[in-house]
Amino acid sequence: MNTDLTFINEKINAIKPIAYAKNRNFIDGSVSKLSPYISRGVISTKDILSSLLNRGFDPYKIEKFIQELAWRDYWQQIWVEKQDEINSDLKQNQVNVKNFQIPKAIIDGNSSIEAIDNAIHDFYETGYIHNHVRMYIAAICCNNAKSHWKLPAQWMYYHLLDGDWASNSLSWQWVCGTNSNKLYFANQENINKYCYTQQKNTFLDVDYSQFYTMDIPDSLKDTIDLELKTPLPKSDNAIQINSEIPTLIYNYYNLDPKWRKEEKANRILLIEPTVFEKYPISKKSMDFMINLSKNIDDIQLFVGSFDELKAVVNNSQLYFKEHPLNGHYKGIEDQRDWMFSVKGYYPSFFKFWNKCRKELKPLKQ
Repeated sequence: MNTDLTFINEKINAIKPIAYAKNRNFIDGSVSKLSPYISRGVISTKDILSSLLNRGFDPYKIEKFIQELAWRDYWQQIWVEKQDEINSDLKQNQVNVKNFQIPKAIIDGNSSIEAIDNAIHDFYETGYIHNHVRMYIAAICCNNAKSHWKLPAQWMYYHLLDGDWASNSLSWQWVCGTNSNKLYFANQENINKYCYTQQKNTFLDVDYSQFYTMDIPDSLKDTIDLELKTPLPKSDNAIQINSEIPTLIYNYYNLDPKWRKEEKANRILLIEPTVFEKYPISKKSMDFMINLSKNIDDIQLFVGSFDELKAVVNNSQLYFKEHPLNGHYKGIEDQRDWMFSVKGYYPSFFKFWNKCRKELKPLKQ
């Protein structure tokens, strides 16, 4: 995927928020495909909103697009408040779990559902899946194959270039009912409509009422375990630190080239093995991060723990950006660029959104 800043800015300027509201659920809908750059912290949801307002859009006329951006901030706010609790069933236990593995047919892209299998094969090539298709896959894994959500969610996160553990894990939990009030299903008619397929007589070609009593389809009964490992790069040779100037710490969730850009500072991309043991990513995702980091002048790569880095930088003042994974960092924390001032845990997105929506009126003025 392109990591050039000019390309990214062009994509921001090409957003079609009104068309998005009409066709976002279709696989060729007017989605921005900016999620990899948002997740890696190159740009923020606030950056995108500011760009749209500067282009003259009335916030109320593009509310659906803003709302979708707000989902990202909402998931992150839950991670901030709940921390590791998002790694297990959040509100209630997942029901009817038959295994803690993942259907082999999903891994192989051989589920017998044409749109799903095509999307999975493309996913391995591109690192991207349309959001609606992500929900289809989660529903098949959790609610048709009755797999616990955790390992399938980790598999998807592993390969996603826009991997955001909060958005990913909590969306899977929304689908399987551990973070929502009901299970999400998609039948074949729904998939055909939004993916432009014409399949019939599949295990999904049923009325929605039948899903709750359906046995696990034969094609999904074979499940496997996964050992997901992160291919770690090597540190740059002989990290150069000037202890008389501050040190800015970048990581998988913060690759913002604008952050304190005008300041003279040591700039370090910190890759902590323990983080990537807990939240493994693929080589494609690792390479994407490293290539994006090259937009930051004079950045150096350090593979090791925060404490190991701290010993290297000596007396240099450390700065880092707010993120749930940075709780063990020591230094000066800069606030993230949230779209709205609304903070804290809300049990539903719409309770969160109703607070955020009140801030649209001043934006219109």
